Amino acid sequence: MIFFKTARRQFPSDLYLLDEVLSWFNQIHESFIPAKVWSQCQLALAEGFTNAVRHAHKDYSAEVPIEIEVTILAEYLELRIWDRGLPLDLPTKLQQMQENTNERAEGGRGLIILFKMADTLTYSRTEDDRNCLLFVKRFAEEE
Repeated sequence: MIFFKTARRQFPSDLYLLDEVLSWFNQIHESFIPAKVWSQCQLALAEGFTNAVRHAHKDYSAEVPIEIEVTILAEYLELRIWDRGLPLDLPTKLQQMQENTNERAEGGRGLIILFKMADTLTYSRTEDDRNCLLFVKRFAEEE
């Protein structure tokens, strides 16, 4: 496994900072990552950050940070987003959403989008009472 870089940063829980989050992410782009894959990772970051602000941190002030870490390796990218909200059973939530989501609704499909794009998607509680969304995307184009 060849390691290229890791970047980590905290952002306030504020949807108005989404452009700043994406700008920071774009600064760590590597040219060998296919454009389609990079676009999917940008979308994953936007969805993950937005979900953390709107849902996990909905009852918190903007000062409660969301931490983001990106690790780029030779064959894939790992995106981790930590929040301080209540734990969530991701498999159960995804099942409920797939059964009850209106395809024409303007919102409410972020987790499904993440699930469909990811090679790996987990959401787990950490020892420091945070939650970590892990999104892994391989660079190899699908056949």
